[in-house]
Amino acid sequence: MTTYGYFLSSEEFTPAELIAQARAAEQAGFTALAISDHFHPWNDEQGQSSFVWSMIGALSQVCSLPITTLVTCPTIRMHPAINAQAAATAAVLTGGRFRFGLGTGEALNEHILADPWPEASERMDMLEEAVQVMRRLFTGEQTTHRGRHYTVENARLYTLPAEPPPLYVSGFGPRAAELAGRIGDGFVTMSPDESLVGQFRRAGGGQKPVVGGLKVCWAADRKQAVKTVHRLWPNQQLPGELAQILPTPAHFEQASALVTEEMTSEAVVCGDDKDAHLDAVKQFAAAGFNEVYVNQIGPDQEGFFDFYRTQILPQLP
Repeated sequence: MTTYGYFLSSEEFTPAELIAQARAAEQAGFTALAISDHFHPWNDEQGQSSFVWSMIGALSQVCSLPITTLVTCPTIRMHPAINAQAAATAAVLTGGRFRFGLGTGEALNEHILADPWPEASERMDMLEEAVQVMRRLFTGEQTTHRGRHYTVENARLYTLPAEPPPLYVSGFGPRAAELAGRIGDGFVTMSPDESLVGQFRRAGGGQKPVVGGLKVCWAADRKQAVKTVHRLWPNQQLPGELAQILPTPAHFEQASALVTEEMTSEAVVCGDDKDAHLDAVKQFAAAGFNEVYVNQIGPDQEGFFDFYRTQILPQLP
């Protein structure tokens, strides 16, 4: 069975707006929340980037839905031991309803302390070691670790949930899907790719959760919706590894100048066509996803939540 949640975009909305959206999502019938973890937005037009751990603390006090980070990079900007403490506290605040989505990150967010940005293979090695460190700390035992990438000395977490938060590992290719199957409690990928789901399950993922998400722009005027998406999220259409290696919002703006409104119109569900929204979401369920998170681009949140409450969620399997 597939569950459907709402994706909170920290890059586009203020903390107060995110809290209001979480409440609206619960009232509309979404059954979970996801939230992005960024230091920078992708471009200046998006204009926000709140601290995810503060947001999770606030969200835990205004709604009862499970919360998943999609996704946190626990390897460079913040040491795995600090991420483990943050995740443990989030799990306590949410009464065990926190899931820790993890990935190898983007230079956009991780280069800010002047650390080098490694190749993808090394970033995967760092993520694997970070997961080892965090799992040891979640036991509540005093931990010392001296590895290739991280050192921890006499560290112990005192504020712990009854059960460690599950670690969902993100990936967009076969190697990352294999890593998620081997070390993760679940798999995160943002396209309805049945082959990646199979790779994850064969690599040890078995029946563990597979999580995906998509962006839409509900609006009565489809042309205006396309313009909104093109203004705010052209970076979604950048190819290859650009999203991982470009270091600043200004670089994303330069690259996104190559993205046309026509490309946006073809790639993102825009407007109020019920069948288009249903088809986009159902593709994830058909590909074997257990959880799907939908994000509404732009200011018309009230219209979106009303549309999904009445027209979309009741018709999803």
